[in-house]
Amino acid sequence: MSVAAMVFQYQFQHIPNGIAISRNTQSRQPYKVFSHPSSGHRNLTLATTVPHAFSLSGSGAGAQYSSAGTGVVWDCLRQLRGFSDRVNSELVDSGRNERKKRIAGVDQDELLDPKQLADPDSCFCEFQGVEIHHKLYEPESRSSDNSLYGQHEAQTPSLELGLPMILLHGFGASVFSWNKVMKRLASLTGSKVLAFDRPAFGLTSRHNTFETQSSDAKPLNPYSMAFSVLATLYFIDFLAAQKAILVGHSAGSLVAVDAYFEAPERIAALILVAPAILAPRAIPKVVDTKGDESDSNDQGKPQFKLFEILHKFIKYVTQSIIQMMKRMVDMLNSLYKKALLSVLRSAFAVMLVRMIIDKFGVAAVRTAWYDSKQVDERIIDGYTKPLRTKGWDKALVEFTAAMLAKGESETKPPLSKRLHEISCPVLIVTGNADRIVPSWNAERLSRAIPHSKLEVIKNCGHLPHEEKVDEFVRVVEKFLQRAFGGLEEPSLQAVT
Repeated sequence: MSVAAMVFQYQFQHIPNGIAISRNTQSRQPYKVFSHPSSGHRNLTLATTVPHAFSLSGSGAGAQYSSAGTGVVWDCLRQLRGFSDRVNSELVDSGRNERKKRIAGVDQDELLDPKQLADPDSCFCEFQGVEIHHKLYEPESRSSDNSLYGQHEAQTPSLELGLPMILLHGFGASVFSWNKVMKRLASLTGSKVLAFDRPAFGLTSRHNTFETQSSDAKPLNPYSMAFSVLATLYFIDFLAAQKAILVGHSAGSLVAVDAYFEAPERIAALILVAPAILAPRAIPKVVDTKGDESDSNDQGKPQFKLFEILHKFIKYVTQSIIQMMKRMVDMLNSLYKKALLSVLRSAFAVMLVRMIIDKFGVAAVRTAWYDSKQVDERIIDGYTKPLRTKGWDKALVEFTAAMLAKGESETKPPLSKRLHEISCPVLIVTGNADRIVPSWNAERLSRAIPHSKLEVIKNCGHLPHEEKVDEFVRVVEKFLQRAFGGLEEPSLQAVT
C-alpha cells in the first residue's frame, strides 16, 4: 500500500542492542509522554508526520519497509533517538526531584539557617565574618541545671584550677559530641568550659569561598586550619583568660597542637583524645657529634684530605640532584592539587559528598563506638542535625579543598618533626578498640611527645568522652591533679 503522507507513532524503549519500535498505529497525537501501569519506567512516545511517499508491505510485527522508505525512516529515527534520550534523562531527573529528598535520613526539601536549629543553651559570636556556634558552661550553673547528665556532677570534685577548657571536636562532629562531659569538666576544673563548632560543621555559619576568591583582598579562608587555630586563640580571649587547657578529639587534636605552636604561652595543657595525628615512625635522638681522637689525627694525612674533597664533591652533586627532583615533585604535586581543586569546585564534588554522607554517614557514627548498640536515635539525630542547615554540602567540599590546599610550610618543619618541642603537660587518651584511629598510633605519639601521659580505656572505641564518660572524666582528673597539683602518676595506664 502506497501513501502520499502517513502519520506514524513510534514508541522507543532502550534495549542492549539499540531501540525497539512498537507496532505502527495511525495516530495524529503530538509529542507526549506516557507510563505503563505495570511498570515504573516512563517511555517517550512520539507522533510525527513523514512527508515522503514510500510503500509499506507485510503486516504485524514483521512488517518490511521498501528501500526508498527505509532511509527516510532511519534518518528520522536517528534524530528522534537523540531527542528521546535527552527527554528521558530530564524525566528521570524530574522523577527524582518529585521524590522526597533525604540524606542520611534527613529531609533536604527545606534547609534552614543554622540559628533556627539552635538549642536553648546555644550561643553565637562573630569572628572574622563567621557566626560561630558555641556552648559555655560555668561551674556554678550545675546546681541550677539538673538536665540529662546533671546527676553525675555531684560526684565530680572541683580542683579549682582557675584555667578554662576549650573543647575541639573532630571531623564530622560538633558541640553535640561534648554534651555528656561539658558540665562535669566545668565542675572538675572549677572553671568555664567552652566548645565551639568549627566552620563546615555543627551550626556555625557556612560561607561560599569559591565565589569570593576573585577579590583583591583575600580574607582568611574560614575552612582552613589557620582559621580554626585563630578562632581557638580568640576564645581564650573571649573567656578573659591568659591561658587555657585545650581538649582536642580526633582531627580536633590537630587544631589543639597547631594552636600550641602558634601561641605556646597561651596553652596551659593539651588533652588529645583519639588524636588523628600521624605519629612519626622514629623518635628523634640526640646524636653525639664528638669525633674520636684517632679520626682527628688521621685527617691531617694527604689521602684523607683527598677523600674529604671527593666526599664534599659527591655530597654537593647529590644535594643538587635531590633539590632538582624535589622541585619537579613539587611542581607535579602543585599541578595535581590544582587539577583536584578544580574538580572540587564542580557540582560533581557536591553530589559526591552528598552520596558519601548518605551511604556512610550513619554507619561511620556506629563504627566509632565499641558497642554500636549504644548508638540510639538521640545520638544519630545529634550527628545528623547539621545536615538540615543551608549549604552544608558545599561547606564540606570547601573544607576538603582547604585541607588539600594546605601545604607544609617552607619555613617550618612538618608537625611530626616538631612534636618533641612540646613542653606543656600532655595527656593522650585512646580506646583500645578504636577502629578509626588505632590505639598503637596514640602509643607511638606518646613516645614522640616528651613527658606525655597515655591512658588506654578498655572496651572503648573512637569516642571515649561519649562511650566511657566516667572513665574519661577520671583519667582527666588524674592528669590535672598530676600536672597542677603535684600528684605523680606512671606514664602508661590502662583503664577498665
